[in-house]
Parts: sequence; structure tokens; C-alpha cells
Amino acid sequence: MKAIVYHGPGEKGWEGVPDPSIVDATDAIVRVDAVTICGTDLHILKGDVPDVSERRILGHEAVGTVEEVGPGVTTIRPGDRVLVSCITACGRCRFCRESRYGLCAGGGGWILGHLIDGTQAEYVRVPFADTSTHRKPDEVTDEAVLMLADIGPTGYEVGVLNGGIQPGDTVAVVGAGPIGLSSILTARLFSPSHIVAVDLVDARLDAAKQFGADVLVNSGHEDAETIVRQISGGLGADVTIEAVGVPETFELCARMVRAGGRVANVGVHGKPATLHLEDLWIKDVTITTGLVDGTRPPPCST
Repeated sequence: MKAIVYHGPGEKGWEGVPDPSIVDATDAIVRVDAVTICGTDLHILKGDVPDVSERRILGHEAVGTVEEVGPGVTTIRPGDRVLVSCITACGRCRFCRESRYGLCAGGGGWILGHLIDGTQAEYVRVPFADTSTHRKPDEVTDEAVLMLADIGPTGYEVGVLNGGIQPGDTVAVVGAGPIGLSSILTARLFSPSHIVAVDLVDARLDAAKQFGADVLVNSGHEDAETIVRQISGGLGADVTIEAVGVPETFELCARMVRAGGRVANVGVHGKPATLHLEDLWIKDVTITTGLVDGTRPPPCST
């Protein structure tokens, strides 16, 4: 089969590799019908994720068709159309029992395209298939379901929910890539007063406006801190969401947050960021980090 193969920082190739096969009884082999690229893949290519070894097949989100299952798989069968989650869950460890699948200690967590071969290929082996795949409804397109493998739930869970957004909050999202856009879209579910999108690229800011941001800041030539303070009565943002993964954007989020506010870090960081406790120690600021679990649906309106 063909796959995207990692050959070290800055090096990748579309090349022939052996087809995957069943290794454990709980495995499934899925033919990949739709796949996308995550910002984490870009961090891997930059060398920010040293756990990824050379010749690893990249990718950790897909929609596909089950081709084969191991004898221990009971909930899916060949021919089923499924979403392959970016998070693999053993379903038995302490963290899985708490629905914290991103922290799975039983051989799961983020392993596809990281510790084992991933989804940017014609076929992928999915461990713990019963708890790591989800049947795709026939009426929903592959492209729509694919957003639920990683991009949608990451922005929502690690950004919006960890940030604890409340009605009337001022929310600043730094980074208007796919994860930032997901954060903006799902932040609207909690009725903030303002959603500020901060980015260096006008095209991304245009997209942010379409997704629900009402204040756009090009930080290449505008002062995001000043603008956020102006719209928040001088206080700063109630919630800042870091959706890039570089020191400068994390430090900007920490500067923009108000006393008593919350910083939700979503970005994958490959370099140290300075935590200015000399400024933050007195401000009662909460900083959250995390990996997506893919388990918490948004609230329903009636």
C-alpha cells in the first residue's frame, strides 16, 4: 500500500509500505476512505515530537471501511463504515474508566501516527477497535464525520470546556487555524459577550469571522493586549485559548487574561515557554493543559 512516511524533521515521503495485519485479538484493519492533516503532524515534521521515530506512518484521524477484525472484536465487523478516533482507548485502565481516554495507561492514548503507524495510508491497524472506532451514520458525509476524529473535540474539550467559558465572558482565541476555529465555533454554545480571534494571517481571520469571532486582531500590526482590555473594561479576557503551540502565543495568552481568569492551552509545544509567575502569582489565574478524550458532547438546546 501507499502511505505518508516520516523520515525525520522536515522529511516525509509518499511511498510503498507493507499492508498492516492483525497483531492483537482486539485489532481491526480499516481501509481509509477519508483522512486529514493535523497541526500536530506539522509539529512532528518540525521535530517538536521526538517520540515519533523515523519510518513512522503519520496521521491519527480517519473515516474508513472495516476490512478485517481480530477474534476479540465484538462491536464492528467487516463492511462497517467507521470513524477512527485520534485517541485509542483500552477501555479498562483507571483513566479509561474515568472516560479520560487521552490519558489511557493500558496501551492507548495518542498512539496512531505517534507510537505506532497511523492513518495517512490506504489501510490502518486500529488497536482496541471496540472502544476506538465509532460507526458512521449513513446520512452524514465522510468529511463532516472526519472533523469529529480530532479537530472538533480538541477545540471543544481542551479549549472551551477546560477554559470554563460562561455566558457574558470575553474569550480570546490565539491562533485561527483549524483548532482555533473549532474553539471559536463551540465557544458560541456558551454565549460569551465577545470572541476575539488573534492571528497573523488575514485569510485566517476572515475564516474566524465566519465561524463566529466578532473581534479580529492581526497581531502583526495590532496590539492584541490593548484591544482585549478595551473591550473588557480594562480587565482582560475571562478566558484565553492558546491554539498554536509556540512560546510567544502562550505568553500572550497569559498576559491577556484577567485576574481570576483561565488560560486553556491547546497547542502542541516543542520548546519551553516562560511562565511569568512574578506577574501571575497574585492574579489567581488557572492554566489548563490536556489531550482530547473525544467523549464530551456539546450541550443540546431545546
